[in-house]
Amino acid sequence: MKDKVIVICGPTASGKTALSIELAKKVNGEIVSADSMQIYKDMNIGTAKPTIEEMQGIKHYLLDFVSPDERYSVADYKIDAKKAIKEIVEKGKIPIIVGGTGLYVDSLIYEIEYPNIEFDENYRKELEEQVRKEGLDKLYEQAKLIDPQAVEKISKNDTKRILRILEIYHATGKTKTQQEIESRKKEVEYDYKVFALNWNRETLYERINKRVDIMIEQGLIEEVEKISRKYNKFPTAMQGLGYKEVVEYLEGFLTKEEMIEKIKKETRHYAKRQLTWFRKNKQTIWLKGEDSIQKNIEIILHEFSL
Repeated sequence: MKDKVIVICGPTASGKTALSIELAKKVNGEIVSADSMQIYKDMNIGTAKPTIEEMQGIKHYLLDFVSPDERYSVADYKIDAKKAIKEIVEKGKIPIIVGGTGLYVDSLIYEIEYPNIEFDENYRKELEEQVRKEGLDKLYEQAKLIDPQAVEKISKNDTKRILRILEIYHATGKTKTQQEIESRKKEVEYDYKVFALNWNRETLYERINKRVDIMIEQGLIEEVEKISRKYNKFPTAMQGLGYKEVVEYLEGFLTKEEMIEKIKKETRHYAKRQLTWFRKNKQTIWLKGEDSIQKNIEIILHEFSL
């Protein structure tokens, strides 16, 4: 018998945090984040990182532990997440994986092995310089030629992942997609049951717009200014959604109103891509965001025979 692990995924602003905390209280669980932005220190408002109060005493793993100017890969995530899952299981508790980063979720539920790739720092600097001078379009097209399947899953503005596709190919001569196919050969260690939250589109978009307004009120602009002072620059993590638009505003490329609208628009697009990603996972059990947290917990407990 494999140990059970609950996975709660879904688009941004769908209510994953609130559901997972109530579920953890009910099943004696602890939470492992699967969010590629919440890993970063100092980036709290723009990543919607749960506060101590929101956590309600439930232990969370893989939040707030990587410096924004450090490289952190999916391979790193998988190692850290498996360590956290093991620790929770050994306590006799139930691990609950929570987040919207599809790659992080897939690395666990499909047991994808990521080889240790020696990245060429000079090549990375060349790419970053090209982005600064010429923008991202040319590199996006280059990545599309190399690995169309991987590019299909990301935004034209996703600097981090576009560079990643090019770097993997440069370092190994294989595409990111090839690497993932070759790596799904290991037996899955845990009994993962995957749930995803969804809302009707209009309601989800309203929730996203409202969340962006709240982030601005809470001090997102000041948070970005503080990070730029602390690290003496805008580190790579600032390419994240909600942060890169504030950087554009601070550098004078957008007005405040344009920045807010752009964050809302890009976040809506991101949510759409997240939904497409999670719909590909055939074992996903979909929960209605409109239903009460209690009702969704009952569905999870029934499906998992808990």
